[in-house]
Amino acid sequence: MQETTPSGDVHRTEHQITLQAAPEDVFALVADVTRWPRIFPPTVYADYAERGADEERIRLWATANGEVKSWTSRRHLDRERLSVAFRQEVSQPPVAAMGGEWLIEPVSPGRTRVRLLHDFQAVGDDPEKVAWIHRAVDRNSDAELAALRSAAENDDPGLVHSFDDSVRVAGTAKDVYDFIYDAGRWAERLPHVARVELTEDTPNVQTLEMDTRTADGSVHTTKSVRICFPHDTIVYKQLQTPALMSAHTGRWRIEEDAGGVVVTSAHTVVIRPEAIPSVLGEDATVADARTFVRGALGRNSTATMNHAKAYAERNAAAAAASRAAAP
Repeated sequence: MQETTPSGDVHRTEHQITLQAAPEDVFALVADVTRWPRIFPPTVYADYAERGADEERIRLWATANGEVKSWTSRRHLDRERLSVAFRQEVSQPPVAAMGGEWLIEPVSPGRTRVRLLHDFQAVGDDPEKVAWIHRAVDRNSDAELAALRSAAENDDPGLVHSFDDSVRVAGTAKDVYDFIYDAGRWAERLPHVARVELTEDTPNVQTLEMDTRTADGSVHTTKSVRICFPHDTIVYKQLQTPALMSAHTGRWRIEEDAGGVVVTSAHTVVIRPEAIPSVLGEDATVADARTFVRGALGRNSTATMNHAKAYAERNAAAAAASRAAAP
């Protein structure tokens, strides 16, 4: 549901939804941005730049009309009113300025209305840019509110599964990072990757489409957005997931310590329970799905880390040999 009221060059929208959940629980979902990538389809990655009791700065990467945009916003959390006001510090074109507010309103016991307000200005107040922003706000707001209702009404902790694997490397962190960053070469470097297409129109923001072979020989296609932080972290979110998962986010982390380099692959997935019978059989349970996903993702990410290890250690050995041969 939407109302739009232009006012000069400031354009305003309102979207709302009513859901079956306690308002305090809904507020908690809106307040914790670290959960947004697995809840909200447009959000790729979110973290805190600053965090206080009621005031905070958050960094967001999200899709808008098929493009990945990033910005930093200031937020004010009013726990008594159950509202979260936000304002972008520096917007990305075609947005010149944007802000708004989440308003969480009790309707009746166990029933809550969520209103999502936006106000924005387009660069130059260009009508085409205004229309582009309206489409993005409409699409993202509808997707976010629907996802918020699903998360609030179906809050089953057993469907969310987080895990990680690590490999120690006797090489440089930069070589490990470079191997993982250069995913466009994975089809030639990794046996479990059958096909890969990598695009990077914005530096360190990648779109990765990949066909991956599973243990039974079948191939599934995934599409991810990756945000790269040279030379220690790459975070990603799958926009196109295998049938068993409704969401999948991950992080590659490369850290140096006294013993050398440790690379860690972390995953958070949300199991899609309605898909379990068709994927794993009629008698399979959520626990079976968690075990299956843990094994499949862990095998592939560990294989990738072991190939990164071999690459970095070959480079380290070559560098050592070159130094030894120098006069």
